[in-house]
Amino acid sequence: MSETSRTTERHVRPYGDTTGDGMVQTSFTLPVPAGPRADGAAQQLANRMGIDPAMVVHSHPIGEDFTFFVVYGSVKHVVDLDEVRVVEREYPLLPPGEVNAALRGLLRRKLVVVGACIGTDAHTVGIDAILNVKGFAGEKGLEYYRELKVVNLGAQVPVPELVRRARAEKADAVLVSQVVTQRDAHLLNTQEMSAAFREAMGERRPLLIAGGPRFDPLMAGELGVDRVFGRGTTPGEVASYLVHAVKTKKETAA
Repeated sequence: MSETSRTTERHVRPYGDTTGDGMVQTSFTLPVPAGPRADGAAQQLANRMGIDPAMVVHSHPIGEDFTFFVVYGSVKHVVDLDEVRVVEREYPLLPPGEVNAALRGLLRRKLVVVGACIGTDAHTVGIDAILNVKGFAGEKGLEYYRELKVVNLGAQVPVPELVRRARAEKADAVLVSQVVTQRDAHLLNTQEMSAAFREAMGERRPLLIAGGPRFDPLMAGELGVDRVFGRGTTPGEVASYLVHAVKTKKETAA
């Protein structure tokens, strides 16, 4: 591969009307009443964000004192793909039949999964999408898998109660969903949860998995959990990870 070809693949710019033109679209709200002054403020902000020239293509009042904007324009920035850091999926996606067969062979019993929204978080859409049989994005939830026993504790579960139920159910894995993110509540709650399991169970703790739209999968170590799933995660991804994690744990212990 030539250096020119590699540079083309490594360095990329946003695409709008033509390849590499740098065109982007962004939206935001300012605490300014709608009108020419508000549009000017939005354009100034966009310029300072590196969008130049910037066009306010849409503005709409939100009440009397706020305005919502959509801005379109060009940026000079270039993305270096070699500097992108993400968590790559290191395990294959398995259909339900293969998940069941793998778990049956690995454990010779059902794998127990306890799920909950902890703290004051009352948003169960995420945890239900993964656990409930109705599932998400055309995939059945973990309750559909014959070799999984799922215990869904619902919303606003205190961390001590989660630990107690996990021990009582002899959980192999604990799934925690967090949607509320004000003042980093999702991070603090997850750290509290992982610390509580370490204190109560030490090395015998279950797999700890956190998920939610604002989580960064790279933060698993910082949060003290085994895996972090972000937005758009499907039940099949979680089920396949459970197989991978159980298999890895058994191989490590051997």
